Amino acid sequence: MKINISKHTPRKLSFLISHFSFSVALCVVLCVALSGCGIYGKYERKVEAPANAFGTSQDIQQATGENSIAQLSWREFFTDPMLQQLIEQVLANNTDLNSARIAVEKSEAALKAARLAYLPSLSFAPQGGLSSFDGSAMSKTYSLPLQLSWDIDLFGSITNKKRASKAIFLQAQMSKEAVRVNLISTTAQQYFLLQVLDRQLEILMQTDSLWNASLETQKTLWENGKAYSTAVNQMEASYLDVKTQIVDVRHSIHSVENAICRLLAVTPQHINRMKWGSSPLQHPEAQGQDAMFNTKFLQLGVPASLLELRPDIRMANHAMEEAFYNTAAARSAFFPNITLSGLIGWTNSAGGVVVDPGKLLLNFVGQLTQPIFARGQLIANKKIAKLAEEDLQKKYVQTIINAGNQVNEAMAECKAAHDKYHYYSRQVQVLHDAYTGTHELMDNGKANYLEVLKAQESLLNAQLSEAMNQYNGAQAVVALYIALGGGSE
Repeated sequence: MKINISKHTPRKLSFLISHFSFSVALCVVLCVALSGCGIYGKYERKVEAPANAFGTSQDIQQATGENSIAQLSWREFFTDPMLQQLIEQVLANNTDLNSARIAVEKSEAALKAARLAYLPSLSFAPQGGLSSFDGSAMSKTYSLPLQLSWDIDLFGSITNKKRASKAIFLQAQMSKEAVRVNLISTTAQQYFLLQVLDRQLEILMQTDSLWNASLETQKTLWENGKAYSTAVNQMEASYLDVKTQIVDVRHSIHSVENAICRLLAVTPQHINRMKWGSSPLQHPEAQGQDAMFNTKFLQLGVPASLLELRPDIRMANHAMEEAFYNTAAARSAFFPNITLSGLIGWTNSAGGVVVDPGKLLLNFVGQLTQPIFARGQLIANKKIAKLAEEDLQKKYVQTIINAGNQVNEAMAECKAAHDKYHYYSRQVQVLHDAYTGTHELMDNGKANYLEVLKAQESLLNAQLSEAMNQYNGAQAVVALYIALGGGSE
């Protein structure tokens, strides 16, 4: 239907508009009749999550309760004030998080544009020209129109695209949240690693002092003819091994500090921290060095809470939502596309006749386009969208399975670290007693230097292993907190 109007009485113009309004109303009735085709429905998640995402481990079941440590904010979970300050600085300065924020703003801008697609577009397109026929004088023509175009969304095309844009925006938000949570986790783990390296350095420095004293004693005995040179050489070799370990630990501390500085987006510098074990995690009532990874105080909550807290699961859900609306948009492409366009302006060219002064120009067009044969493109688009939707549904279930596996693994690591803590503590105690006793026996001539060396090395290894086990336990608790969806805003 195309109507060109140069001069119409108000009555005739009113008739044309009412006639077109009737056509639009008829199309609305047709849309309602076709609503069963699935082009108007809203997304509802129909994929069921695994019932027991955490697994069937007895340890997991005993630790499960109604409340979850994931419900604590990261400031409540990490009680160390220096760590809190460090996390705040990372969240404020990190480049990756800033990029994620920009991605959210881009998606938000695209969503605003999708929402404005319901409105008509208006443009000003002036034209002018010069023409002459058979040597006649030049005639000047001009047109100063305002052009209007309006797509009528009777079959859900614009609506589905807008809803898909919103799902993309929500995915960008969840992606940003995932980056944020990962930064909190990484910063905390690196901070704890610095603390345990400080503890190992402290152990090595104490060992350095003790072994140096033993070496000096052995040298004195050798000079007085009461010991062999081999004993001095063996003890000096062990002492130098401690020196190299001190260098390695100091280098590791430097590397971890640099890694944290990269998270902070600053140049390399010293990272302030408190002494290991001075601040527990979320267990202020727990006592002892194993307070932070004592499974007695770890509450997982119900697996369904993962769906509400973990950003990756929420992002997977929004990806399914986007695919759902993309499929609906692919279906709506089979239905007619209705476009209203109009033009109003001033021109001196009326039907090929140049008049001066110019006259008012009014043009109104209603166009309906019904796809009939598109070389299979519409059918292919629909099938592709439907397959993408099916693929994302399976990935959503796999994301939940992966999350439950992470919870199970982190809980098992917490329990292992807690169990080994008591063994390491006892081992350090008995090896310390063995070292002291062996050294006294050697001083009294009842033990040789090899026994003392063995006792010294065994004690040092046990002390270093005990410190690393404590870090492994703390790392597992942080991993558990994040796996449950902790740290989200």
